[in-house]
Amino acid sequence: MEKDLPKIDLPEDWVIGTDINKELLSLYTNYPVRLKCEIFVLCMEGEVEASVNLNHISVRGNDVITLMPGSIFQVHSINGDLKIYFLGFSSQYLEQASQAHSMLEAIYSTLGRPIITLKPEGAKMLEEYLQFLIRMYEGMSEKIRNEITSNLYADIHKGISILYKSKNYGKVSLTKSEQICRNFTQLVMLHYSQTRNVSWYAEKLGITHAHLCTTVKQVMGTTCVDIISSMVIMDAKSQLKSTHLSIQDISDSLNFANMSFFGKYFKRYVGMSPLEYRNKG
Repeated sequence: MEKDLPKIDLPEDWVIGTDINKELLSLYTNYPVRLKCEIFVLCMEGEVEASVNLNHISVRGNDVITLMPGSIFQVHSINGDLKIYFLGFSSQYLEQASQAHSMLEAIYSTLGRPIITLKPEGAKMLEEYLQFLIRMYEGMSEKIRNEITSNLYADIHKGISILYKSKNYGKVSLTKSEQICRNFTQLVMLHYSQTRNVSWYAEKLGITHAHLCTTVKQVMGTTCVDIISSMVIMDAKSQLKSTHLSIQDISDSLNFANMSFFGKYFKRYVGMSPLEYRNKG
């Protein structure tokens, strides 16, 4: 059923703007959608009640929201005049670049708590930064916009990480389910190149395979297998495009039994063989 959810993505590597209004958000009040892209939102005015991966959130003025790829999103109500800025990175960029580690770190940081409430002066500073980026975006050619994507991506994620640390979010108690998901994503970051076996992760966490899968699905809106495979595939893509390692060496680095198994695994998720992907323009 969830595979049939409408999916939201972006047409360029990164997009920024302020054109999120009641009319647009109202399109998502009748049914949930799944994000393929990654989106950061700053709300300066108005209020939005929504759900992210079954967790209810209230977004108000001075709130920053981080929405990760794979998130299931639904709007419940909109109040007041909205003033919202957004910055997003497309699934195509996230897949082609070696962003897997940063992505999972971001999931780890924002897990269960996608909202940061800033002081008014902090929100104003962020608003001014986003206004600067909007002027840059509008004045650049698409080629130049694409060339600065990796630096912008790194800067934004570093900034979000600093915001979470400054708010001491690490000290805020998580629910038991959120803690399980956080521990799981941390283990995946450390061990995805050694094992793709969900039962191995469950054993490390001291819980059953079924309990881990159910908890991750409820909290994060995706599956354990999808989280592990996204790391493996993004790592493989990065090595295929940015190194001269042989496909056998890449297969070995990700602990596949043989090159044939690696090829089938890669094709299942990417739709082409590792060699075809490497030679693709």
